[in-house]
Amino acid sequence: MSDILGFLKVIVQRGINLAIRDAITSDPYVVIHIGQQAVYDKDTFTLDDQMGMAEIDLKPYIAALKMAKGLHNLPNSCALKRIQPSQNNCLANESSIIWENGKITQDMRIKLRNVECGELLIQLDWSETPSCKGLESEGTYARFNHIYIYICFQHEYT
Repeated sequence: MSDILGFLKVIVQRGINLAIRDAITSDPYVVIHIGQQAVYDKDTFTLDDQMGMAEIDLKPYIAALKMAKGLHNLPNSCALKRIQPSQNNCLANESSIIWENGKITQDMRIKLRNVECGELLIQLDWSETPSCKGLESEGTYARFNHIYIYICFQHEYT
């Protein structure tokens, strides 16, 4: 485990106003790409429709994590950085990187692209174990700059 920098949890809390891809509803799942890695749930016996995509810039979150070593005296719920929505990100509203109980998290409301409607509420949460290298390792910043999220709909045939 010495090559592992730590664990980035991307918690998909819920979807809002997701596009309908069936007669009256959809059964979506999430595909997340981080660098060259992919995490997903896919049924190989049915066709899938994309229900939008989003790109998350990890640079502000990683920068906050790297400065965390000297933050232990901060009060809970302290905002370390606020990121505004722009044409360069998929944020639906302001996102804050928060110090809470010794952890740094970022909650985001993300607008999906390439689809008529839909948003996701997600949270980023980083953790390290004693056997992990940690973010101070050389080259970390360049390897994990973005997360790509795809929302797909699985067709069910009867």
